Amino acid sequence: MVFSTLHRKTSAMNDINLLNPDYYINRELSLLAFHHRVLAQAGDERLPLLERLRFVCIASCNLDEFFEVRVAGLKEQAAYGSVQTGPDNLLPQEALRQISARAHEMVDDQYRMLNEVLLPALENEGIRFLRRKQWNEEQAKWIRQFFEEELLPMLSPIGLDPAHPFPRILNKSLNFIISLKGKDAFGRESGMAVVQAPRALPRIIELPAGGDNRNGHDFAFLSSIIHDHVNDLFPGMKATGCHQFRLTRNSDLFVDEEEVVDLKRALEGELPARRYGDGVRLEVADNCPAKIADFLLKQFHLTQDDLFQVNGPVNLNRLMALPDLVDRPDLTFPGFTPGLPDGLTASSDMFEAIRKGDILLHHPFESFSPIVDLLAQAARDPSVVAIKQTLYRTGPDSVLVDSLVEAARRGKEVTVVVELRARFDEEANIGLATRLQEAGAHVVYGVVGFKTHAKLLMIVRRERKKLRRYVHLGTGNYHARTARIYTDYGLLTCDPDIGEDVHQMFLQLTSLGRGAKLKKLLQSPFSLHSGMIERIEREAGHAREGRPGRIIAKMNALVEPKIIRALYRASQAGVEIDLIIRGICCLRPGIEGVSENIRVRSIVGRFLEHTRAFYFLNGGEPEVFCSSADWMTRNMFRRVEACFPLENERLRERVTADLELYLCDNTQAWVLENDGAYRRLQPAEGEEPVCAQQGLLRKLAEKP
Repeated sequence: MVFSTLHRKTSAMNDINLLNPDYYINRELSLLAFHHRVLAQAGDERLPLLERLRFVCIASCNLDEFFEVRVAGLKEQAAYGSVQTGPDNLLPQEALRQISARAHEMVDDQYRMLNEVLLPALENEGIRFLRRKQWNEEQAKWIRQFFEEELLPMLSPIGLDPAHPFPRILNKSLNFIISLKGKDAFGRESGMAVVQAPRALPRIIELPAGGDNRNGHDFAFLSSIIHDHVNDLFPGMKATGCHQFRLTRNSDLFVDEEEVVDLKRALEGELPARRYGDGVRLEVADNCPAKIADFLLKQFHLTQDDLFQVNGPVNLNRLMALPDLVDRPDLTFPGFTPGLPDGLTASSDMFEAIRKGDILLHHPFESFSPIVDLLAQAARDPSVVAIKQTLYRTGPDSVLVDSLVEAARRGKEVTVVVELRARFDEEANIGLATRLQEAGAHVVYGVVGFKTHAKLLMIVRRERKKLRRYVHLGTGNYHARTARIYTDYGLLTCDPDIGEDVHQMFLQLTSLGRGAKLKKLLQSPFSLHSGMIERIEREAGHAREGRPGRIIAKMNALVEPKIIRALYRASQAGVEIDLIIRGICCLRPGIEGVSENIRVRSIVGRFLEHTRAFYFLNGGEPEVFCSSADWMTRNMFRRVEACFPLENERLRERVTADLELYLCDNTQAWVLENDGAYRRLQPAEGEEPVCAQQGLLRKLAEKP
């Protein structure tokens, strides 16, 4: 009887076509939904007010990059008549149509939140953004002087006529189109001009506080100041209209890697073009007349779908400066000091500490300083003979790069794999590569056609006439600043097998020849994809044989279709699957007969969730992996990635407990429904609120 029931169930499963486009969510629409979840944080009254404003800015910045890269790519596909689709079977033209509708809705929500909620709330706290009519006499006088001394010398109005064609507009710059009445000194009457605001100037200007707000902060937008004094730019003429606008351009770089001899030089040549790629979005003030908006669209070869009319400044991400301009710690998240694992202190000998046992760091709750200290000690230690490291994003003025430079100057063998193609960090990475080369380090740029995204640090030390390898493997970048705001895991170990695996990966990156089979690590583009599918199918096998099957996977994005189908098959077999996915999720949960055993949630909170951790029950002998890779096609097949096991039982249980805590979150969690919509969780009546990030702060950070 049991066999018969199981046979019927298996036959029904086999009849389901897992390639059905209805079982997949469009990648771009899923990413846009994440940006909307970020914006929703601005409406959370439990958060400090300035942090809510910061979420508006983050959402704005995210949307910029979405248009610069994702929408730009779809537009190129549509222009060439591409019929290429993803598993959801959505054509580029249809995807663009849906993106336009949802993006317009998001932008409307963004400005509504700013104007109707946040600015009034800030005003109640004495932080005011004053319109021109609200400036008092003292402020108006100060603004006049500021305009004449700081602004006027930097502005270069361009009249539009046959001798002055429409100027090239920098990507995401603030500009004004001005309609004019009258004739200039040469008798010209073009009727229109463009003013480009200098990028060097801040977009919000603090004014002398006055009136009933002498103990507060008064600000004016740069756009308001230019608008108020626009007539000064055109002597003898009258401005009849002044409207701000902002153009977003395609910012993806194209380098034909098969033809390039010197990748660094090729990228240096491409970087200036990013400022003037094809237009993809036009933002204008909502009071801009349709005639002028149409004129601008024509200049940039855009359509009405690409036009965003906004009720406020067109560059909201510049409001990110506000928290630093007002001393109001009561309106921001309370500060904290990242903790250190038991047994580690600020003065610890890192080599001795690692020899005692593997160390797991969970940033930002725990400090990034052990990694900094390890590299600094290695640079000075005469027993250290070699250091190898990958750098994807590290930031300017990196203390880690300082240590690598010092080590090279002290005569150690220093090899650094710098990924020049880290999007929007190309220029910074070219600079640090040059600095390392000048110090005597060996600098390579990885493998042509494959981005080096793995986070690897290996230190070779001579101990008792033998060489020992010390290794750090991470889920995030070697970037001290983002380690304060991104959640990431980092493993410090001197396990010989892992050290040998990392050594082999560096040989692949710097040399030629076939790569050796790794002992413990899974690696893209070779074994990670098959290794994950193998483990998913193993759980399905346990479930089919009547044993419990369980998967918990936490990552930033789930896109790769074969992994999604493997998860569907596991769900059909009865495996209980929980996915904690911050951003893109193309899997559709809760479909009867396909994914009813799969649950998907997204955590959006104070810190950007960035850890990638994978738990497999494995018949009662759990496996836990951490990785630099998401489950995306690019991470599996077009990048060099490292996925590492946690073999220490205590560390394995710790990460498992972290994952379970995220599954209990009912304050910052959004649950994905099978229609593709996300629903924010709220504690039920009488239920205790659970916030995973706050729980980890209490558990791991130093007590004040």
